[in-house]
Formats: sequence, structure tokens, C-alpha cells
Amino acid sequence: MVVRFRITSEDEVMEPRFNLNDSELGAKIGKRFANTSLAIMQSTLTKSTINLVELRASQINGCGFCTDAHAKDLAAAGEPAVRINLVAAWRESTVFTPAEQAALALAEQGTRLADGHQGVSDETWAQVRKHYDDDQIAALVYLVAMINAANRIGVILHMKGGAYQPGTFDSTAD
Repeated sequence: MVVRFRITSEDEVMEPRFNLNDSELGAKIGKRFANTSLAIMQSTLTKSTINLVELRASQINGCGFCTDAHAKDLAAAGEPAVRINLVAAWRESTVFTPAEQAALALAEQGTRLADGHQGVSDETWAQVRKHYDDDQIAALVYLVAMINAANRIGVILHMKGGAYQPGTFDSTAD
């Protein structure tokens, strides 16, 4: 399936540079990637927390496709617009729980490794440990790694935001 993405006008259509699923190896790796993501989705982390973390990392990485997808999935799940809109400014808002704030801090610090940060601070790690059990922490760590990988794929391939349909990824792995 080829997804078309709008850029500037109704007549101009931008397609990704490359469809990874058209390559035998790309499809094989993609299936494993999707299965890892499925394991994260089957963890006891709330779907809202997962999507908030994915949205924040995607915003930082400038991945239009992933930002679009996770914002729309949050909205489709009934997340209030104020929470979706304030993800980028979560530190300056009152709409996130302490556990969500810990997950968002982990997402930011785990994403901004190349920005001169020293990785995840001890303070953030302590907050994550306070709010999540070992299995949830494992899911969060893999979640941050996987969304950063997905963002890089999206940016490399020029996958534009705007055309995502909520729920598209709900059953992508088997």
C-alpha cells in the first residue's frame, strides 16, 4: 500500500522516498520492528502514556508523520485536546500526572542524546523508578528507543504528516 501525503496544494502530492516493505529484507526487519512495538503495547503501561511519550519524542525529532499519528491516536482514544496540545510544553502545564511527567522527562532526555545532554539524569530516573514497576520501566526504555528509531525512518524517507488515519497501527504485528 502506498500512502500519499499532501504538501502545499491539492494538486501537489509527496510520496515517501522509499517503501521499506517493497524490499524482502525491509519487510523482514519491519515485521520484527512491529513485533517489538506490539510487545510494548501489551505491557501494563497505559495506552495514553505510550502515545504521550511517542508524541513528545516525535515532536523533538521533527517527524511529521509520527507527530500526526500519535496526536490523532490520542484524540481518537478520547484524550482531551488540552493535553495533546500541551505535550510540547508539559513542564509548564498542570494537566499531566507525576507518572506521566516522569515518562515525558525520560522521553526527552532519552531522545536528546546528541544535544549535549548527559543522557537520563539521576533525578529523572528516580522519578521513573518511583512511578513504574520493572516491567513498565523495561517497556518505557524500549518505547523511547523504538519511537526514536521510527522517527529516524520517517525523517530519512520524508514521510510527511497529515494523512494518518487513527488506529492504523493497532494490528500491524502478528
